[in-house]
Amino acid sequence: MDLATLLGLLIGFGGLIGGFLLEGGGLGMLWVETAFIIVFGGTIGVTILGFTMTELKAVPYFCKVVFTDKKVNYMEVLNILVDTADKARREGLLSLESQLAEIDNQFLGRGLQLVIDGTDPDLTRNMLEMEIEAFENKEKIGYEFFMAAGGFAPTMGIIGTVMGLVNVLSNMSTPDELAGAIAVAFLATLYGISLANVICIPFANKIKLKTSKSVLLMELILEGILSIQAGENPRVIKEKLMTFLPPESREVAVEEEQPVGM
Repeated sequence: MDLATLLGLLIGFGGLIGGFLLEGGGLGMLWVETAFIIVFGGTIGVTILGFTMTELKAVPYFCKVVFTDKKVNYMEVLNILVDTADKARREGLLSLESQLAEIDNQFLGRGLQLVIDGTDPDLTRNMLEMEIEAFENKEKIGYEFFMAAGGFAPTMGIIGTVMGLVNVLSNMSTPDELAGAIAVAFLATLYGISLANVICIPFANKIKLKTSKSVLLMELILEGILSIQAGENPRVIKEKLMTFLPPESREVAVEEEQPVGM
């Protein structure tokens, strides 16, 4: 579970509801079934309209991405690449075949397999770059889906409010109930803005952030694979790959730096 996602939702909704209660409101005043149906149903509908069924099938996966805390261990992968470079330098590229089964990272495994098979370096780079691009395009769908929903939700809220006001103004025979009916109508706007700014847009940003971390790791692997294929010195490879690390990982790497084989 991604605690940051859970904590953000709790604080976000807690702040909105808590502030409303402190103002003297009641929870029952925040629930209007018709406004909920208009805003949430309308937002989901128009968002679906902009995507294909193939893309929509991936939405549960992207929801899982938002709530799953998948650690990206740059240093672990970097050390594997450096150790692999050392082994290749001492025993040859074909010796790497024996350790492929021990590698959990599929992208790294495919890259090493290309090296072992003697693939041309330019072709190796092109194939791995295309795989990175394909991964980015797949993850981009989740970002675009939630951003689209975040753009439509406030508009659906305004539509719901207008519909509510039309209903209110067409029933002016009960002026004593007019103020309450107007308040209910404006709840649709509240729903729309809250849906966009507490759920949809933050979800999109979380997907974008996690995608960028995974892409950075893949780019680190790509550079490491090409360096191994070129037969570069393991120590040089490590120094080169260190430049890919985010600041916090780089600081840890410097503190824990260990000598590598030459």
